[in-house]
Amino acid sequence: MEDPICRDLPLLLSSFVDTFVDFTVSGLFLPHPLNHNPNTPKENPSWTPTSPLFQTRYPSPDRLIAIGDLHGDLHKFKESLSLARLTDGNDHWIGGNTTVVQVGDVLDRGGDELKILYFLEKLKREASRSGGSIITMNGNHEIMNIDGDFRYVTEAGLDEFKVWSDWFRIGNSMKSLCDGLEKPKDLFEGIPSVFPGIKEEFHEGFRARIAALRPKGPISRRFLSNNLTVLIIGESVFVHGGILQKHVIYGLERINEEVRNWINGLTRRLSPDFVRGRHSIVWLRSFSEELAKECDCSTLEHVLATIPGAKRMIMGHTIQEKGINGVCENRAIRIDVGMSKGCINGLPEVLEIYRNSEMRVLTSNPLYQADKKEGLGFFIPEQGPKQVEVKA
Repeated sequence: MEDPICRDLPLLLSSFVDTFVDFTVSGLFLPHPLNHNPNTPKENPSWTPTSPLFQTRYPSPDRLIAIGDLHGDLHKFKESLSLARLTDGNDHWIGGNTTVVQVGDVLDRGGDELKILYFLEKLKREASRSGGSIITMNGNHEIMNIDGDFRYVTEAGLDEFKVWSDWFRIGNSMKSLCDGLEKPKDLFEGIPSVFPGIKEEFHEGFRARIAALRPKGPISRRFLSNNLTVLIIGESVFVHGGILQKHVIYGLERINEEVRNWINGLTRRLSPDFVRGRHSIVWLRSFSEELAKECDCSTLEHVLATIPGAKRMIMGHTIQEKGINGVCENRAIRIDVGMSKGCINGLPEVLEIYRNSEMRVLTSNPLYQADKKEGLGFFIPEQGPKQVEVKA
C-alpha cells in the first residue's frame, strides 16, 4: 500500500518552495486562504478564472472604506489602513467585518509594488477570517503594465521585479528536481534579451517585469486577475477613471469578465479597447478634474441614472491636492490624494461610508482647518482625524 506521505511529497515540496519564494520576496508568510479569490463571496470558494461567480454588484455593508491610488508606496498604504482602524501596530487585520475597496494604481512610480500586492493578499486572507473583505480594482497603471507599457516604472521598481524573478527561477529549479511535479516552463520564454533605446543596466529588470506581468504571467494571474474594473456596492459605483453611457450599454459585468480573461491569457494579447485611451474606463477624467467647473455633471447624472440604484461614483486616477472631495452635488467623490512619494507625497486620507449613506473623510493631516468645499462639510473633532460628513 502506498504511503500517503510519499504520495503527497511532490505537492508538499511544491507548497514549501512557493512559501519559501513568497517569504524571500515579501517578508511575509501568507495565511492559508479560506477562498481561492478574496474578491468573490465566501459561499463560492470554488472560483476559477472563467467562473461567472465573480461579482460586480454587492449589497451595502455596515462599514466601507475606500482607498485611492497607492503607486508603490507601502508605508503610506499602511498609514491609510491604520488611519481607518483596519490594522494594528503589527500590520494585522483588526477591521472586523469592514469592506475595503482599493480603486487601483498599485503599480508604477514607486519601489514597493510587489510588497503591496503581497501585503494586500495577506490582508485579504486575514479579513476573510473576521467576516471582512478587501476588493481590489484595476487602474490604468495595472492595464499599462500588463500591456508592457513601462513609461512610469522606477529603477527601484525594476530592481524589485528582478529580485522576484531570481528567486522565482530558483524555486522552479528546486521543483524540477522532483519527478512527481510537472517541469516548470521557462519564465522568460518569448521575451527578448535586449531592448534598443533602453540602458543595458535595465534590461534584466525589463525582462523580469514583462515575465511577471504579461497576460498569464505569474504575478498578473495571481494578483491582478482577481481585480475588478468596475464595482457597485449599494448606491456607490467604484471605478478608477470613470464610466460613460457606452460602458453601461456594453455591460459592466461583461467589462469585468473580458478584462479578467485577458489578464489570464485566455483571449487577446492586447488589452480591450474600453481600458485604453483617454475616454476609457480607467483613463477618463471627465468627473475628476480638480476644478469643479470642468467636471461634466450632466453626463455623470445621466450615467448614474442608467445604473439601477446608483447615487454616486467614487473614483481615483486624478490627484486631488486639497484632499478627498465631492462635486456635482456629491455625485462624484474623488479619492486620489497623491499619497505616494512618487506622486506629490500627499498625506493619507480615506473615505468611510456607513450603511450606504453617511460618509466622512479620515485624514492624517493635523493642520486641517474647518472649511466648506463643494458641498462637503469639513470639521475637526476634538480628538482623532479630520472628518467629513455627507448625508445622502
